Amino acid sequence: MTQLALDDHRIREFPLEKRVDVLEQIFKNSDDESLRWDAVWLAGEIPEKVGLRGPLFDKIADIYAWVLKNDDNAVVRHEVCYQIAGRNMRKKIPDLVQAGLYDKSALVRHEAIECLGIIRAFDQMDAMKKALEDPSPYVVETARMVLKRMERYQGKEFVAEDEYASY
Repeated sequence: MTQLALDDHRIREFPLEKRVDVLEQIFKNSDDESLRWDAVWLAGEIPEKVGLRGPLFDKIADIYAWVLKNDDNAVVRHEVCYQIAGRNMRKKIPDLVQAGLYDKSALVRHEAIECLGIIRAFDQMDAMKKALEDPSPYVVETARMVLKRMERYQGKEFVAEDEYASY
């Protein structure tokens, strides 16, 4: 993926383990949502570097789940949803379901539902149907589209050209 994050603290120069620690501190302690937004994208580069597996991959996934539950900025949480799906963090599907159905922000609910489709969470389709009753018409529209798309692809083999491919 293209480097979208501004790295004014030169975090990319740190060894990966230190990078993870610094980013976690930004998420947990910074009151600057623009810095936390950049941290979401900087953290998203780490799974690529570790081959989408291993302890650092799991640590980033856990940090993203924490941000999804605790960050007060809907745009930051929205970006975390995208990163969870884009990095195929399947262990965090329950966190996406929770956000998709119960986050206070319609923006986050919309993105979480969309990302459940991207990550191919077929086993969560019944849970996603609850979003068809969401008070936001945008969330309902997203849920309707994602469910239709997933129904079309359910049971079909998906062969990815690379680890970031979707269907």
